Amino acid sequence: MPLRFVTRTIHAYLDYPVAAALMGLPFLLGLGESNPLALWLSVATGIAAFVLTLLTDHHLGLIRVLPYKLHLAVDLIVGITFLAAPFLFGFAGLDTAFYLLNGAAVVAVISLSAPEEAEAASA
Repeated sequence: MPLRFVTRTIHAYLDYPVAAALMGLPFLLGLGESNPLALWLSVATGIAAFVLTLLTDHHLGLIRVLPYKLHLAVDLIVGITFLAAPFLFGFAGLDTAFYLLNGAAVVAVISLSAPEEAEAASA
């Protein structure tokens, strides 16, 4: 198995549940103890991720107007933002852990994403 194995299809299947988790988990986990922004940053990002997924040119996109490469770039920006947020906004405890873990997961998925040329060759 190649190191970069997350195809556009796999990524698409991850997008909707991740968006839902970003919207719901902050409430279930009680985020926002150290800073209310810890709750609302995730919720806003989840809403934006849902809209981004709806608009992305992949098989689960409803209105396929955004290139997949742009989607990946936005995801990378989100991952980096989540990694920086605890330090920029003074998050502590669970708020910090939530953002560091999610940021690392997003950056890992992007790092493991197969280039579109490789996907076309294997299809």
